[in-house]
Amino acid sequence: MSAVRPVPTAPPQDLFGKGRADRATRVLDFIAESRLRWTTFVNRREPVAPVNDWRIPLVVVERRVEAHDTDVISLLMTAPDGRALPEWRPGAHLDLELPSGRVRQYSLCGDPADRHAYRVAVRRIPEGNGGSLEVHDELRVGTALTVRGPRNAFPFVLPGYGSSAARVHFVAGGIGITPILPMIRMADRLGVEWSMVYAGRSRDTVPFLSEVESFGSRVTVRTDDEHGIPTGAELLAGVGSDTSVYCCGPVVMTQLIADRVREMPGVELYSERFSPPPVVNGTAFQVELARTGEVIDVPADKSVLEQVLKVRPDSAYSCRQGFCRTCVVRVRAGDVEHRDTVLTDAERAAGDMLICVSRCGGDRLVLDI
Repeated sequence: MSAVRPVPTAPPQDLFGKGRADRATRVLDFIAESRLRWTTFVNRREPVAPVNDWRIPLVVVERRVEAHDTDVISLLMTAPDGRALPEWRPGAHLDLELPSGRVRQYSLCGDPADRHAYRVAVRRIPEGNGGSLEVHDELRVGTALTVRGPRNAFPFVLPGYGSSAARVHFVAGGIGITPILPMIRMADRLGVEWSMVYAGRSRDTVPFLSEVESFGSRVTVRTDDEHGIPTGAELLAGVGSDTSVYCCGPVVMTQLIADRVREMPGVELYSERFSPPPVVNGTAFQVELARTGEVIDVPADKSVLEQVLKVRPDSAYSCRQGFCRTCVVRVRAGDVEHRDTVLTDAERAAGDMLICVSRCGGDRLVLDI
């Protein structure tokens, strides 16, 4: 494991490595403002933090129900020997290697200042692919497991430290509160002006409710059973042109926010979604599994991973959005249309492909599966 750096006492560095606001950059931002004011950052992917390949043994030391309907639990995990864990920043996640061999990805929702424990929360999804069921049914206090990371594809950019916005507005839907919690904690600690709307079906279904409400009037809790299904305008109430918006939740919510932000000049949007993005401008092709000779059809609106899982349900995957590397495979033949954000040019030239998002540039790919 790589050496662990001490926790910084100053505000975190911006995405470009500076420890404080860059005056020259801010002057250039001001000059270019007329051109950039209508720029929105939807599902922002770059710059993505370097991938941490640490594999860290942990043990579950606390398990709690975080929603009154009992469908959300949190797990607090520490190193078996109590050593300090690699540092992380708001928006980061871990890959959990579950006892079955499944690898699933969960946002860190604890306090980055706590170097000796990681906290994640998982909603039980009965109709899902088994990962959440395994976490709920098999991970108990004392369970040992291995995690990979932390990694961050949803970085929090503080106003004045990489963002030209003056204030921040957060929108979380249900379990989407997990990456947002560390963000509001940091914003509050550093005196950043912020507000938040927390939405869900009912108060019984939203996790960490008391923790969120402890921030007082900055937070508006809006549930469908009390207020009806919210509109984009209601979720973004009070947001002005000097605001950056961070949103995490169901696809319907993130799309609602994105559509509304497009009508709001000067607003920056950073979002993370629960499910993989829809395939855009896809065409149909075939995939041959080289080790067995099986040929799989990949429709224009489906990913290679989706189709491979139908015949190889134990295939490894995690993020399904092209940044975690878990589903990387070697291509033996065919042209790849790379749509990931993490593979280097050398890796692509060597034949690596992330089958969760990348596609075929022709009629057929031959994969080393």
